[in-house]
Amino acid sequence: MNTLIEKAFVALQYCVPQHGLSRLVGWLARSEIPWIKTLFIHTFIRRFKVDLSEACIEDPDRFENFNAFFTRALKDDARPITEGDATLACPADGTVSQRGPLRGSELLQAKGHYYSLFELLGGDGTLAAEFSNGQFATVYLSPSDYHRVHMPCTGTLRETVYVPGRLFSVNQVTTERVPRLFARNERLVCVFDTERGPMAVILVGAMIVAGIDTVFAGQVTPQPGEVPRRQYRDPQPVVLEKGAELGRFLLGSTVIVLFPEGAADLDTAAAPGAKVRMGEAFGHYV
Repeated sequence: MNTLIEKAFVALQYCVPQHGLSRLVGWLARSEIPWIKTLFIHTFIRRFKVDLSEACIEDPDRFENFNAFFTRALKDDARPITEGDATLACPADGTVSQRGPLRGSELLQAKGHYYSLFELLGGDGTLAAEFSNGQFATVYLSPSDYHRVHMPCTGTLRETVYVPGRLFSVNQVTTERVPRLFARNERLVCVFDTERGPMAVILVGAMIVAGIDTVFAGQVTPQPGEVPRRQYRDPQPVVLEKGAELGRFLLGSTVIVLFPEGAADLDTAAAPGAKVRMGEAFGHYV
């Protein structure tokens, strides 16, 4: 993509009705009308060269709708989870955008562009302070990737924070050209308590992402203008083991993982630009 086309691609995203387009695609993706779901699934497989050999369902015509195909489960042995209590597991299939230490309360987005931890976490200064000078990793899930997000380590869910926002694409071109992208897009912040302190897993929405599902609360329902929080400590704590499914995207997006200062080292994770698979070693506790 040349520079002129890249600029036009980004400029168009400021103009289109992002949420309206995404909700329309979401309706089509949920449709069980045979010709709609068959057209969507088969076109998608050809366009993005999707390999179904690892999926529990290998026949594309057996999925009830496009969403079921897109969020397909994998066979039990398809993604072994890295062993060792001190080893962190990669949360998703995708490409590492950035990873390493925060610069105080700022995260690197791309090519020297930083954004605010405070903004990313929905304007919660107390929560942001828990991760200041910590470690982070950003993984981009492309359309052809497996789209379930899993736990890097065992944790007890403390709270979730839904942050409304825009729905810019999160591919490399947009990441390099839209300032504060991940702090502007719709997202769900999931905060866990672990044996080594807090951990946050942020599921970032994007253009034509019709929804974010979690295993503990179902689909996140957008609520424009609000930043709703939900506490999970009582009465029934939600404990997810390392490698357990946390949630899934209904179309591709990005996952950001945060650890506090001195808790983990993600410099040993794959370098930016590298392809990763869910469950493989992605760093370690210190």
